[in-house]
Amino acid sequence: MSELRFEDVTIRYGSRRRGMTAADRINLVVPDGSIVGLVGESGSGKSTLARAAVGLTPVSNGRILLDGQPLAQRTGRRRPVQMVFQNPYSSLDPRMTIGDSIAEAIPKGTGSTKRHQEVARLLELVELDSSRSDAYPTHLSGGQRQRVALARALAARPEVVIADEITSALDVSIQGTVLNLVRDLQRELGMSMLFISHNLAVVRYVASTIAVMYLGQIVEYGPATQVLSDPQHPYTRDLLAAIPGTEVGLNSGAAGIVPVAIAAAEPGDPHTPPTGCRYHPRCPVGPLVDADREICRTTEPDHRHRHAAACHFAVADVLTPSGTTPLSEDLTS
Repeated sequence: MSELRFEDVTIRYGSRRRGMTAADRINLVVPDGSIVGLVGESGSGKSTLARAAVGLTPVSNGRILLDGQPLAQRTGRRRPVQMVFQNPYSSLDPRMTIGDSIAEAIPKGTGSTKRHQEVARLLELVELDSSRSDAYPTHLSGGQRQRVALARALAARPEVVIADEITSALDVSIQGTVLNLVRDLQRELGMSMLFISHNLAVVRYVASTIAVMYLGQIVEYGPATQVLSDPQHPYTRDLLAAIPGTEVGLNSGAAGIVPVAIAAAEPGDPHTPPTGCRYHPRCPVGPLVDADREICRTTEPDHRHRHAAACHFAVADVLTPSGTTPLSEDLTS
């Protein structure tokens, strides 16, 4: 496996006058042999970044590098970055057996006997019986289809795998099984993976590093244990607060002011994002609460704080005060 690096990557859709910037000057590294979790709410630009990495979406500015070499300059038929898509019910061709779907991704030049053996090996690697190779996707559950999608991605012998919300379409009862498989594959194969999700608890279970994305920008980045136990950006705190059983304290003024101000606030428009800090129209520690913090409206923050948090007033409050429950390490319990 290899290192995937995004350098000042900007991705725009539409025309200059009526277009939208889905990813804005993204700098992100997926180190060799590690899993980086990319988290954020719907519309933050996570999937756009993933599609750019596999060549499905053009990059407007910046570079995507694999081991220091631009992906656009990589030669050969094999795609070094492979993607597992969100919906297991639409990512497989219903007219092909799962064996044929996996075999289709195996590099050209592999003989038929070795191809058959490789399909069997990959099915067993994702904990499916090799005898299921003749089955059609309609004969499989959602969790089994997602395992097949993982096997097909690995069949191409990629250097980096991108998993885009691979558990969000699955029942809660089988999400843990797929996540355990991802962790086992990472340990066994040393996979480099960008794991995308809107669920911080899911990302925490598989990733060693977390990047938080909001309105096309990375607002916090750092080791998973540190980001989740000592979040610096208010948006990260709000994502954590949305997890049942987790409470996040914020030093944000008089009691009652924050709930009223935030409830009336509108999320930023991705077509015309707010000036300054993009989170300030919803921020519980910004100008909605403290009028002296006008800098949040006018000046874009840098990433100088702990965990590269892009916030003018990054602070460290207690994540799990007495009587609350921290994020679980085991989603299968």
